Formats: sequence, structure tokens, C-alpha cells
Amino acid sequence: MNLPHHWTYHLGKTALLAAALTAFATVGAPPSRADHNVQCQKRISKADHKLHEAIEHHGYKSSEAEHARHELSEAREHCFTTYHEWWDEDSQSWHSDRDWKDEDHEHYHEHP
Repeated sequence: MNLPHHWTYHLGKTALLAAALTAFATVGAPPSRADHNVQCQKRISKADHKLHEAIEHHGYKSSEAEHARHELSEAREHCFTTYHEWWDEDSQSWHSDRDWKDEDHEHYHEHP
């Protein structure tokens, strides 16, 4: 099929414009809900694991545990403030209320 030169020129420009708009829309698009869920879940899970490790190796009231507890609270706060939900590693569920405890993992508390 032979198209007149001016048609192929306009079709080429239209295709190029469409490709540019698609690329711009994709690059400028905010992360999807699934993306932020994965990102927040990983961040909170990692902080939660570090808290478990700090308690196990240094004790519930250790400075290491307090630091890890603070990091976990910050990770939760970031996700909740940004996305209005946070991941609970222990129950393996998302929460839409700011209902975590800052004194987390009290079930590990050392008894005298």
C-alpha cells in the first residue's frame, strides 16, 4: 500500500507524539498501591525483624532494642502518614488505623 508522502509524514509524527506521551505518562505516574504496599511491607518487616533480633541478643530494655523499636515506629508512621495504612508483621495484615503500640513486642518482656 503506497500512501502519499504527506500522509506517511503525519502518521509518523502522530506515532512519535503518541509514544512520547505514553513515556511521559508512565514516568510521571505515581507508584501504584501495590508498589507502595510492597515497599512499606518490606520496610516494616525489616524493622520488625531487627527489633526481634535486638531483644533476643541484648534484652527487651536494652538500648539496641529501644533503637530498633524507634525505627519500627518510624517505618510504621511513614507508611501510615503517606498511605494511610501500615503493615503488622505479627498478624500479617494491613491496618488502616494508627493502632500500633510504641512499646512493641511486650510479650518478650523479661520477667525478674
